[in-house]
Amino acid sequence: MIVLFNPLSTTPGKQPLPLSLMALAAVLEGRESWTMVDGNLSPDPAQEILDIFRTASLASPPLLAVTVMPGPQLTQAVHVCRRVKAAMPGLTIVWGGYFPTQHADVVLRSGVVDFVVRSQGEGPLLQLIDTLKTGGAFDSISGLVWMKDSRLVTNPIGALTPIEELPDLPYDRVNMSRYIHANYLGRRTVAHNSSFGCPFSCAFCAVVAMSGRHWLAQSPARMERVMRRLVTDYRVDAVQMHDMDFFISEARTAEFAERIADLGLSWWALGRIDTLMRYSDTTWQKMARSGLKMVFSGAESGSDDTLAAMNKGGRSAARLTLELAGRMRTYGVVPEFSFVLGAPPDPERDLRETVSFIRRLKSINPATEIVLYTYTPVPQQGELYEAAQHAGFRFPETLDDWAKPEWQQLSMRRGDGIPWIDQTVRRRVRNFERVLNAFYPTVTDPRLTGWRRLMLKAVSTWRYRLEWYDAPYELRAIHRLVRYQRPETTGF
Repeated sequence: MIVLFNPLSTTPGKQPLPLSLMALAAVLEGRESWTMVDGNLSPDPAQEILDIFRTASLASPPLLAVTVMPGPQLTQAVHVCRRVKAAMPGLTIVWGGYFPTQHADVVLRSGVVDFVVRSQGEGPLLQLIDTLKTGGAFDSISGLVWMKDSRLVTNPIGALTPIEELPDLPYDRVNMSRYIHANYLGRRTVAHNSSFGCPFSCAFCAVVAMSGRHWLAQSPARMERVMRRLVTDYRVDAVQMHDMDFFISEARTAEFAERIADLGLSWWALGRIDTLMRYSDTTWQKMARSGLKMVFSGAESGSDDTLAAMNKGGRSAARLTLELAGRMRTYGVVPEFSFVLGAPPDPERDLRETVSFIRRLKSINPATEIVLYTYTPVPQQGELYEAAQHAGFRFPETLDDWAKPEWQQLSMRRGDGIPWIDQTVRRRVRNFERVLNAFYPTVTDPRLTGWRRLMLKAVSTWRYRLEWYDAPYELRAIHRLVRYQRPETTGF
């Protein structure tokens, strides 16, 4: 029996379809007995996992496979796996995903997890299951990391399986009604993933370690087939594309847009600013006609120097963000830009430049959604990570430390616990965010009807125009009466 565990990752009512585990389930289907436990839905996932194993017919070695990202998902993964392991010491536990790919040593030295799979997991999981059955050697399993005689053994990552060759997700094996939600895009919105990886190497992005700068994609014909199934079988009217970069290939995007134009779908996806600016007007017209409503891009900074340190482009990279915002306004597609504030070594200067840049961006396209984060390092070499280390930043050395509340908060990229970002800088970021979100209320919040928007704008106008963001007490009071959210990444 294989149990696939998706630890808690979001607030109730927003749980997305656990796409990474569904992809594993697809290759297990018809070959191994499997079931899924979702921490976003289960009130006691550890007990549910134990009950499954205790009642299942264990014809083959039982295995718990867990997908783990930093933040709330990591915290629950640690607690649940520790409890399950204590009750079933002989159970094999394997982790995959962003966190174990980057911190395999910390994961395995905890004594809770037996194996880590780095990068793509479908093929290695099948190999691991077969090896556990036969008692063979683990050395040839791509991307596998494990402990041998108290020594960490790390297998090289082999050739990746083209995603086009992998089977469709087994939608009929999960309760799809739990994963279809009403939001800005539609009344019945679902998540989909049409590719794996990304060919770029942004200095703060965990995808680099996951994919080794490879990008594997489904064909437009296959994407169309899946979209039609979702519409026909589950009455879906909107789709969030959870690809790390959906728009790598213009030809693929254009053909996909043409193929789904008659479905009446709204859709959202992520893409790089420089890539989208290279798209032709014809492709933009096709995307708009097909139902594209919003595109998320990592603008990251208003400073070309900071962007260069992030491997986000050379000179004039910031200018492209302004141009894309104007171009998307022409086609009625909402830009959603994230900014990573407070980059070392001069977080105050970075904040100052980026706040000024965001104001310019909003003047070009007022509908632009702004998502603010503070810079949080990832363990890869580069100018920013080296500056962070020089400032005193260190990752936790044990899995239990990673699961502590302070590191969970840090993983959410809100600035707590960053040594070079003091309380003054954090407060200025949050104050600016509050004023910005009142003056430009997010379009993704259905609670913000006409009079509420007018009231927020009226109360915040003087602050925004005077660039006076300090101590917005009146906006905090208004927030208690009119609940309005900061823009959030629609797809996550």
